[in-house]
Amino acid sequence: MKFYRSFEPGQPIVWGGEQMDFVGSVISGVAALTQTLEDGRTQMVGLLLPSDFLGRPSRDVAAYNATAATRVVMCCFRRKPFEQMMRQTPHVAHRLLEMTLDELDAAREWMLLLGRKTAREKIASFIAIIARREAALLKRNPGGRMRIELPLTREAMADYLGLTLETVSRQISALKRDGVIELEGKRTIVLPDFGRLVEESGDDADGGYFS
Repeated sequence: MKFYRSFEPGQPIVWGGEQMDFVGSVISGVAALTQTLEDGRTQMVGLLLPSDFLGRPSRDVAAYNATAATRVVMCCFRRKPFEQMMRQTPHVAHRLLEMTLDELDAAREWMLLLGRKTAREKIASFIAIIARREAALLKRNPGGRMRIELPLTREAMADYLGLTLETVSRQISALKRDGVIELEGKRTIVLPDFGRLVEESGDDADGGYFS
């Protein structure tokens, strides 16, 4: 029932509307969720990060395109046996419900990110989201000085945040100049003070938006 699959950057995992005979959890890497509009444009609607779940046991058609943004390794389960296991093992169904609610929270956070925040707040929020997820995987609370690896190129960040590449680069440089972040190479970011980053994101200490 269980098997592992790996995908190289740019490789599609599944296309929206395509039959899915599996569901799975991301072990490592990052995938982009996109939706193609009627005129052919593509809109990024979310990210799949480690521990995120792809697919729905009760739905055999993919809702979105999923494409590997980095090298992705997934732990996959054949859908029919997985559905049977859920019926026989209540705690698996409960865990899947928790993951679905986490995904709903992430979708709401993404809507806020695109709709209400300035370019600087969007960049700070994106970095804070990645920092929180990395801390969660290490089973600790985010805070103090942190070092994280950005999972996306600046071009992909621009697509995800609805910004231009120039704006992303300019805002990252501004955050560096103001001492909010430090850069080590192309993808490594050091946060001297996670709380300062949260302030720049327009969120409160718990990740909610200031009203």
